[in-house]
Amino acid sequence: MDFSESGNQKINIENSTIALYIKREDLLHPYISGNKFRKLKYNLVQAKKENKNTLLTFGGAFSNHILAVAAAGNSNGFKTIGIIRGEELVDKVNDNPTLKRAQDFGMDFEFVTRESYREKESLNFKERIKQKFGDVYIIPEGGTNNLAVKGCEEILTSKDEKFDYICCAVGTGGTISGIINCSKSSQQVLGFPSLKGDFLREDIRRFVTKSNWELITAYHFEGYGKVSEELIKFINEFYQKYTIPLDPIYTGKMVFGVFDLINKNYFADNSKILMIHTGGLQGVAGMNKFLKQKNQLEINSND
Repeated sequence: MDFSESGNQKINIENSTIALYIKREDLLHPYISGNKFRKLKYNLVQAKKENKNTLLTFGGAFSNHILAVAAAGNSNGFKTIGIIRGEELVDKVNDNPTLKRAQDFGMDFEFVTRESYREKESLNFKERIKQKFGDVYIIPEGGTNNLAVKGCEEILTSKDEKFDYICCAVGTGGTISGIINCSKSSQQVLGFPSLKGDFLREDIRRFVTKSNWELITAYHFEGYGKVSEELIKFINEFYQKYTIPLDPIYTGKMVFGVFDLINKNYFADNSKILMIHTGGLQGVAGMNKFLKQKNQLEINSND
């Protein structure tokens, strides 16, 4: 994949000594966006080393990862297969913006029940995959593995050493693990999980040895995929003021959390904060479709 370095954009905050910036990883690629670009980089290299011609991965109906794998496969000469959670979606691909785009990139789908999907890490499930699809290169749900963490270790550059805090959204833990590994000991890495629960701490500890990190668990808005009118209003106001689109599942919640912590004086005066925009904007169309059906406030976006 070609690489164009994303830049840090200043976020002006009135009446504050805080220096706030956002790293525009969302600008790396329109579909292989943000942390997905980083996570797939070395997995694609490994797949080619192993002479695999097919990438197989897992995800839900609106998965950023599913679309990113489809787009990456299409541009790098791989066939792609998506194991999709929810067999009821088999006849609804054309109504789903994420799956339709992935299909347009050539991805084949295998829709499975939620019960079967929960067994995807079992040996029996993997054996069935091998029997049905042959010698494929398997990328885990969300893309997190050692090679993904290696890719995410390239998010921070020497120019980012001046920041006191690095903030990012957390899904499966791969992105923040890479950031922790490449951070300086003087920096504090703050993760904002989009899911409920403390299990992510153990997942992250599998990939890191440093202790300069913390999970801020107060901004998941009741769990993965859940949003509120307060969050959507914040995302829309942020877009109007800074012309930076945010997704409601990951980065939007993280940025909301950072602003709330600033207002609560969590950060010391004159702190320098870098927020990581991990992409995910393709999911806005699907979320807006859901919000429109519920007659709820929709998200402003340039997508």
